[in-house]
Formats: sequence, C-alpha cells, structure tokens
Amino acid sequence: MVAKAFVRLLLSIGSVILAFAGNAQACAICFSGLAVTPGQKIDAADQAVLATPLDGQGRFRVMKIVKGNGTVGDVLVQPGLVTPVAVAVMSVDGLTVADGEVAKLDNRPLLLLHDTVSEKWTSLGAMPVDFAGWLRQLAQTKQSAATPKRIWPQLTLTSSYLTDDEWRERIVVVASQLESPEPLVAEIAYGELSRAPYGVTRLLKPQLDPAKLVTWTNDSTLASRRPAYTLLLGIAGGPDTAVALEQQIDTALKTRDATNLSALLAADLELRGASRVDWLETTFFADRQRTLPEIQAALLALSVHGGADGTIPRQRVIEAYRNFIEIRKPMAGFVATELADWEAWDATADYVAIIRSKAVRDPAEQFAILSYLKRSPLTTAQAALGPSADQRQ
Repeated sequence: MVAKAFVRLLLSIGSVILAFAGNAQACAICFSGLAVTPGQKIDAADQAVLATPLDGQGRFRVMKIVKGNGTVGDVLVQPGLVTPVAVAVMSVDGLTVADGEVAKLDNRPLLLLHDTVSEKWTSLGAMPVDFAGWLRQLAQTKQSAATPKRIWPQLTLTSSYLTDDEWRERIVVVASQLESPEPLVAEIAYGELSRAPYGVTRLLKPQLDPAKLVTWTNDSTLASRRPAYTLLLGIAGGPDTAVALEQQIDTALKTRDATNLSALLAADLELRGASRVDWLETTFFADRQRTLPEIQAALLALSVHGGADGTIPRQRVIEAYRNFIEIRKPMAGFVATELADWEAWDATADYVAIIRSKAVRDPAEQFAILSYLKRSPLTTAQAALGPSADQRQ
C-alpha cells in the first residue's frame, strides 16, 4: 500500500510538472535572467539603426542600418523620444534620466530599435557610427528562429534564444569590445558575455589577456561585473593565477564573505581540475560550520562546470551532487532539477528514500525532488521495493 500510494502521489503531480530538455543555458554565476540585456533587445527588434537627432521634437535622420529594412537618410519620427546627455542611465526599459538631472539635447548618433508589436522606436543610447559594422556582426549571429525547449521557468526573451553555433559566433564578436571606452558598446558586450553558456565562454581562452582581467576584477567601478571576469580569469590564467585565487578563497572563507565566492570556486576548479572537487566536497559539504550562502556558492560552481562538461567532467559533478544528497539530506532538493536535466537517474533511490523519510521540509525542494522522480524511468521500480532498510530498522 505504501508503494502504491507513493506512485500515485508522483502521478498526481504530472499535470503541473513540465519535462525539460536541456539546451545551452546562461552561466548562472553571471546572469540572473531577471534583466533584459541590450543585446536581447537588439535580437527582439525588427529594425535597428544609428540615427542622429534633428531637433527636440522626436525627429531622427538614419545614418547607418544595423538590422532590418530601411534606407540611409530616412527621417524617423517618434514623439517623446528625447535623449539626455551623460546623465542617462541604462535600465530594463531603455535609456532614462538620473533623478535631479535636467535632460539636454544631444546630437550624437543614437542606437534606435523598432518593435513590431508597439510599432514604436526606442533608444538604447548614444553610439558612434563607427560601431555600425560591429553591431551588424552581433545582429547577424542570431539567424535561427529556434526557441528553447525548456519553457518554464523562462525569464528571458525567447526571441533572443541562441543555438550553440550562434553562441560560438556571438561570444567572439562581443569579446573584442569588453570594457570598450564607449559605454553603450561595453554594456552590450558585457550583457552578452553575462548570459553566454560557460562552455562557450571557455572557447575564448586564446583571446583573453590575464593581466587585463586582473585589472577589471580589482576595479571597484566594475564590481557588478566581477563574477564574469573572475570566471574568465580562471579560463585564461595559469599557476600563479590559481595561487592568487586560492588566497582570495581562503580570505572569503575566514570572513564568511560569499559575495564572489561561486565565481572564485568555479575559476579555481577550471585551473586545478577534477582533483579539486574532493577538496570542495570536504570544505563545503562535510563541514557543518559552513553557512548556507557558502554551500550555495559551492553548488553553483559545480553547476557551471557540470553544464560545460569540460575541465570537470559532468559525471564527476553528478558524483559530488550525490555525495551532497547523502551528507546534506535536508538540502537534497537543491540539486534535483539539474540532475533531472542531465538525466542522472542514479539518484532515484536516494530521492525515494528522502521523500519517505520526510527529511526535506521546504516545499520548493520537495517539488524539485518530486519533479525529478516524475521524470525518472526508475521511480516506479524503486517505489515498489517498499520502505528502505534504514526505515525498517
């Protein structure tokens, strides 16, 4: 009866559980998925041009065509589209004016995007026409109409989904303009780097300058970009870089500072290789003094490498996850979704036992585990075995 009830419980959630198929996903350390990048907006637009403001009444002359139909010299009219000078800041909704500042007309060329739904033009900000060719290269890397198979939770624009091949082209295009002296160019380049899959980012190794990356990671004005540049440093660096990173990790552990810890750990794993996973398991999973943010940082570092399946083989990450499930049963749901995405069904028996023992109390974790079990082809067989040996004792 227990086994049958358990199976029925799993089947009852079938109507609300979606089976996901894994495509290349953004690096979770760099990209939250909660903001739409300028590059995604370019992908979503049907037209993109560089145009010069003619007056303060929303009239603009097209200087360069970046994407879509249009003619150089055309005059676009978009009432209310006024671009402030210098004090403008980027937001999800486009260019806005900082509080307390007065907008003044700027005659520099603007990157204007047209949306087919609203039939309106919006401005991403000022950019010299010299970058038109680079923008066209960027736009041309998105050619397919492919959308991700994983449709929930989907927090990014599906129109901006890129295939693996498209990402390989795009990452090379944006790498050349990281921290460009032109603010909008730098913003576009970093935005695409931040959402690129880690496995694709690793292809940049021949192009990366470790000394420049060290400068960027130490620049307080680039604090929000530090995780991405730390990851790149792990890709580009050598033995000296590994020593420096481990010193930073030691400091972070002593001070309980998990701010950039996931990126530091992922970079360290890239440089040290699979043998370093043993240390991570001992330091973060087995040590009961570790805080939740520290444990999450370690899992996130492993997640990035498991997705890439490169320096750290995915199978080794799966083994670490199963070790985590054994040591940290109340947190076992943390890794359930990825194990399911990777079709790592060897954890089925582990999760069946955890559900029966009610070791996991958090509803979100329970849902993740049940989702895993719903997808696992081994679930019915495991449930039919009845209570685990531990429970019978």
